[in-house]
Amino acid sequence: MTPLPSEAHPAGPATVRRHNRGLVLTAVAGAPASRAAVAAHTGLTRGTVSSLVDDLLADGMLVEREAPRGGRGRPANPLQLNPSGPCGVGVEIGVDDVGACVADLTGTVRAVRRVPSDHRRHDPAHGLRRAADIVRDVVAEAGLPVAGVRVALPGVVTPDGVLQRAPNLPRWQDVGVAELFGSLVEAPVSATNEADLAALAELWDGQALRDMLFVSGGVGVGAGIVLDGRLFHGAGGRAGELGHVVVDPGGRACTCGGTGCLETVAGVTALLRAAGAADVDELVREPGAALDVAADALGVALAGAVNLLDLPAVVLGGVYARLGDALVERVGAALRARVLARPPVRVLRAAVARDAALRGAAIGVVRELVGAP
Repeated sequence: MTPLPSEAHPAGPATVRRHNRGLVLTAVAGAPASRAAVAAHTGLTRGTVSSLVDDLLADGMLVEREAPRGGRGRPANPLQLNPSGPCGVGVEIGVDDVGACVADLTGTVRAVRRVPSDHRRHDPAHGLRRAADIVRDVVAEAGLPVAGVRVALPGVVTPDGVLQRAPNLPRWQDVGVAELFGSLVEAPVSATNEADLAALAELWDGQALRDMLFVSGGVGVGAGIVLDGRLFHGAGGRAGELGHVVVDPGGRACTCGGTGCLETVAGVTALLRAAGAADVDELVREPGAALDVAADALGVALAGAVNLLDLPAVVLGGVYARLGDALVERVGAALRARVLARPPVRVLRAAVARDAALRGAAIGVVRELVGAP
């Protein structure tokens, strides 16, 4: 018999009860259900379900509605997630803006706000204070108790919420965002890469693709890799830095220190230059040569990723989604020419095109609270 690892421990009563609470919450997440229906769905005894439900009602996680009238026998009171219960707050610190949103226990976004904020020139303390002010605004608007906050960041983020490196934010290096922001908002805070959170929003609220490469186009270019319905982080949490895949070895210098990275060719700054546009709205209206530039560069980078990971779908998010079907068609043609897979890789526009990272952050907090996988 192989001995158990020294760090392995049997589940105690508190762990088991926490797990069972998650089973009950997940059972009513899709549609209201009676206590008897929850017991049948989860395999828990009716007595256990009743005890757990009483706790969840007291904690504000569930509400029990009046039983429908008109049926035979004693009607059952349906349980459902409490839309006035604890909420998740998502925050996104971009290169030149900051946003926040609130999602209730049902996953419904109740408040959202985004404002300009220059994070290239100002130090992290300035940006975090700005974000904290917006969090207070959206929480006040939603009027819900806060269960937790998740921050979306444009760079490499460690599991404990430290932003190690953000090439487009030179002053944000080795910043303990989760700890610092937690002291400002007085709530539990975690932090994750923005493209990863946008990919999760697409998985949960978008096209439900369980295997995909989600590409987030902005000032930088990030990617979220979803395999079998789960986010792939890589050994050190750095998977998805698509923007720093080299597509033109003799090209422009990149903020990461390399040359010819994808973002130097297909990031927003490069696309504005190619289109002769003043801002993203003008770029979307009249992309001109930017479509071909973006498609060629994305075709090179994405073909390498798809050939390596054997992914059946690429989802274009951020500014790429706003550029429309023309970019989708061009990228699809580039992949058909370069990818070995058959049938051809599907190229799709993101269903959650705006504020995807914000939604992924807020809903992620809620899903963990509810116990959803």
